[in-house]
Amino acid sequence: MNTFSDSEIAAVYKAIEERRDMRHFLPDPVDPALLARLLHAAHMAPSVGFMQPWRFIRITDPALRLRMHGLVEEERINTAHALGEREDAFMRLKVEGIRDCGELLVVALMSQRERHVFGRRTLPEMDLCSVSCAIQNMWLAARAEGIGMGWVSMFDPASLSALLRIPADAKPLAILCIGHVAAFYPRPMLEQEGWAKRQCLQDLVSENRWSEGGDEDGDKHE
Repeated sequence: MNTFSDSEIAAVYKAIEERRDMRHFLPDPVDPALLARLLHAAHMAPSVGFMQPWRFIRITDPALRLRMHGLVEEERINTAHALGEREDAFMRLKVEGIRDCGELLVVALMSQRERHVFGRRTLPEMDLCSVSCAIQNMWLAARAEGIGMGWVSMFDPASLSALLRIPADAKPLAILCIGHVAAFYPRPMLEQEGWAKRQCLQDLVSENRWSEGGDEDGDKHE
C-alpha cells in the first residue's frame, strides 16, 4: 500500500484550508507549463461513469475578454436588484477579476450528455458534480502552486454560449480567473467583508436520518 508521508498529508490539508476564491489579481502572465499542470490536475478528477464531461475554453482574445466582462457586469446588476435590502452591500463587493487575471478559462459541460446513463439514470446532474470535482482539483493545485483562482458564476449561460459558439446541448458552468496575486486572503473574502460566515460543522452532520441541528433530536446545539 502506497502511503503519504506526514508532511505530504499536511500539505494536502493546508491547500484545502488555504484555498481562496480570489478576485484581486496581478497582471503578470501565467507560465504556460504551470497552466498545463493545472489543466492536467483538473483532468485527473473523478467523473460519473468515467464520462469526463468537462470542456475547457482558453480565452486569449482581449476583445472577447471585455465582452465576457460585460456579460458578468450585466448579471451582477441583476443579482444586486434581486437581493433587495442587501443590494447596496452587494454592489460594494468585488465579485470577479476578469480584466486583471493572467489567464481566463471557461469550463463547460460536454455536448451529447444524454448518451451517458451510467450513474446518471436517476441523478442526471452527476455530470455537473463531476465538472465541479475537476474545478476543485484545479483550485487546490493552483493554491499549492501559489497561483490565485476565482470561480465566476454570474453570467447568463445562453449569452455566454452564443459568444463562444458553445453547442446548444452543452452548457457553460464557470468562468475561471487564474493568475498571480499580491497575497491570498487570510479568510474567505465574503467572510472578511461580513457577507456571511462559515457554519458550524456539527450543525451540518447527522446520523442515520436528516437532522437540522446535526444531533439525533434535531435540536440546535448551543
